[in-house]
Amino acid sequence: MATVAAHIVEMIKEQGCQFAFGVPGKPIVPLILEMEKQGIDFVLARHECGAGYMATGYAMQNDSLSIAIGTSGPGGTNLITAAAQAKAYHAPVLFITGHPPLTDAGKPVGQDSSMFGTDLTEMFRPVTLFSAKVEDASLLKNYVQHALEKALTGAKGPVHLSIPLNVLIDKTESFTLPSEWSNDIPVSGNLEQASQILYAAQRPVLLLGKGVHIAKAYQQVLEFVEKWNIPVMTTPGGKGTFPTKHRLSLGAYGLGGTAAASAYMEEGVDVMVVIGSKLSDMSIAGLRPDHYPKTIIHFDPFADFVGKSIPVETLFVQGDAKVNLHQLNINYFSKREAPDLQTYWQKEMLERESEQIKQANYQKISTAAVMKCLREVLPEETIVFGDDGSHTFHAIKHFDIVNPGTFFFDDVFGAMGHGLNFAIGAKIAEPETPIVSFTGDGCMMMHGTEISTAVNQQTHMIFFVFNNGMLDMVDKGMLYNLGRAVGTRYTTEMNAAKFAESLGATGYRCTTMEEVIDATKTALKHPQTAVIEIMVEKEEVPPTLKRG
Repeated sequence: MATVAAHIVEMIKEQGCQFAFGVPGKPIVPLILEMEKQGIDFVLARHECGAGYMATGYAMQNDSLSIAIGTSGPGGTNLITAAAQAKAYHAPVLFITGHPPLTDAGKPVGQDSSMFGTDLTEMFRPVTLFSAKVEDASLLKNYVQHALEKALTGAKGPVHLSIPLNVLIDKTESFTLPSEWSNDIPVSGNLEQASQILYAAQRPVLLLGKGVHIAKAYQQVLEFVEKWNIPVMTTPGGKGTFPTKHRLSLGAYGLGGTAAASAYMEEGVDVMVVIGSKLSDMSIAGLRPDHYPKTIIHFDPFADFVGKSIPVETLFVQGDAKVNLHQLNINYFSKREAPDLQTYWQKEMLERESEQIKQANYQKISTAAVMKCLREVLPEETIVFGDDGSHTFHAIKHFDIVNPGTFFFDDVFGAMGHGLNFAIGAKIAEPETPIVSFTGDGCMMMHGTEISTAVNQQTHMIFFVFNNGMLDMVDKGMLYNLGRAVGTRYTTEMNAAKFAESLGATGYRCTTMEEVIDATKTALKHPQTAVIEIMVEKEEVPPTLKRG
């Protein structure tokens, strides 16, 4: 027989996970020691929340289970935000938290995680698909199997196990679990009805959300678009699901949206096909009731928000987008002629020319201009993780996508700093893939110490920090909607380049576009963790005001 800790590490390896992310503490020491013994690399994060974010990025990039570990009490509560962010991405992350020995239950114990203290099992339930405390070694197989079934089948997502110290070191019989989990995904019964609506459509549009990323339905979406000749828009979270230079692309819609997409919608659509979006306020910002489509065909695994944001006739196509689109592509297609979208892109060009006139009067670099520049400098295969803030909405509008699956941003939960850490986890999963983070000074203030983790892991990656000394999205939202902004600007601004150097990274501080280009080219050539701080214009208005 082996200890519970040993069985857990064996399971981790069987699921194809070579790394675990966390911060150690007494109740989880046996697990960390067992990882060292069995050859699992423990990535020491600087904060448990950062560890959870990294584990999520690792799960997304490695397409496998990943592990985030925190000690009892505050170690566990620090992981909760990361679990909620993982749930927003349906990422299969196993969150393991420590717990004092059960023999001490009911006593005043430091960092207690039981119902007498901070009940982590209960606290994790709203942000995971499964949360339980393993109170006996003999129950380990059942609890782990339940957790992995929830994490790796169906809609997938994060799960949580709280394991007391005395249980971790207790011994139990060996057991086996599937190395691959069956996903018998049903096909929607509404595909024929969806095809009939599409056949009759005169002016349809396709709106792609983050669910296309989650389903990895890029090829199926492209085939669907070209068979039906439907113009394509992406939500903020759907950025990166479709090439922006495709003949049927209108670019982004909602926050960070293009004038081309807005102009197309203003002329009216009869059918909107929504794939993998909840249609949140960020996704449909600027959509007025008089521009609502007559009918929506909504592809999504869940019915929770179908028909709630846009109150029109809606056909729900339930299930995995990749599976349903594959069936639709096999059995149905249209002979509709492809529309010419140049008129709409001309409006986009006029808006961008107007922006360039404003940029000429700026005292510092334009974030919008930097995004266009970075597209020219970064390799086409570079994977970008956008953090929450104005900087990423500039990227949503101006950073072109060449290869689908190379840009990720969350427009649902939207935790600041998650993109910075997703990028680290993804880079650890695939060291040879070029991966960068677009982050802001606000996100750096919250989670910038994790750059030290990236340095210690010897990752060759770039963090672009857009610094304007404020929480820009909130600042501009308050200023332009209320007439003033309060509590949004830093009295003492950070120097991200020096901060990065203090953590062992190479830091660059750029005040001109030429410096941005030179720093990026240099950082790409050298195997280092680099932080490129870009001092951007304070008064530039981000494309986020439609939300209010």
